Amino acid sequence: MSAGIRVQGLEFAYPDGRVALRGVDLVVEAGERVAILGPNGAGKTTLALHLNGIYRPASGTVTIGGVPVTDGSLSEIRTMVGMVFQDASDQLFMTTVGEDVAFGPANLGLTGEELERRVEDALAAVGGSDLGARPAHHLSGGERRRAALATVLAMEPEVLVFDEPSSDLDGAGRRELVATLAPLSMTQIIITHDLPLALELCPRSVVMRDGRIVADWPTKRLLGDERLLSENRLELPFGFTLQPDR
Repeated sequence: MSAGIRVQGLEFAYPDGRVALRGVDLVVEAGERVAILGPNGAGKTTLALHLNGIYRPASGTVTIGGVPVTDGSLSEIRTMVGMVFQDASDQLFMTTVGEDVAFGPANLGLTGEELERRVEDALAAVGGSDLGARPAHHLSGGERRRAALATVLAMEPEVLVFDEPSSDLDGAGRRELVATLAPLSMTQIIITHDLPLALELCPRSVVMRDGRIVADWPTKRLLGDERLLSENRLELPFGFTLQPDR
């Protein structure tokens, strides 16, 4: 299953007074995969942390699958929206990967065969069926990234939010990441500075700057606009060229 996202008039400031979001409006349809791009400090992660209620807005609303994000709905929202953080180690703290993957569903009250199924299915979905008995600190960067994703998939979310999923991955790890994310059918938000990754995975991209959305276009069109990229401190890798449509 997947759920749509509706963000309207979202504004947020940190306790020190720094304004991070300035009236953000965003609609993501169920099953869509959208990249959020922009320079450091643009508000990308701050926006993402509103999607499951970690942050609460000064004004504006967030709705996931028709359910408003409110104090009373946080339990439901956090089951619907899974977040994979930039540092995979933040989500891996048990003795083995299998225990990490089981942690969330077990806290929902699942036990026995259903819990085992959740763990097995989540690890299989990330190509990590052999990781369950291993401690996370013995994994490569790519394996840790996949294990962290499995901890989220075990909750069977309807929305997945990734914060810089390809950071610190080598070429092989990055290819494994793409192969893992591409078949997933739930709604996906991918925050990234990796513009080729956005092109590979996301038909649509949003650019943020200074807490606002300044572009919301098809990814290939967006990456072909040199002025837009320059204005927002976005750069394609040296030698990378956009392939013409066939």
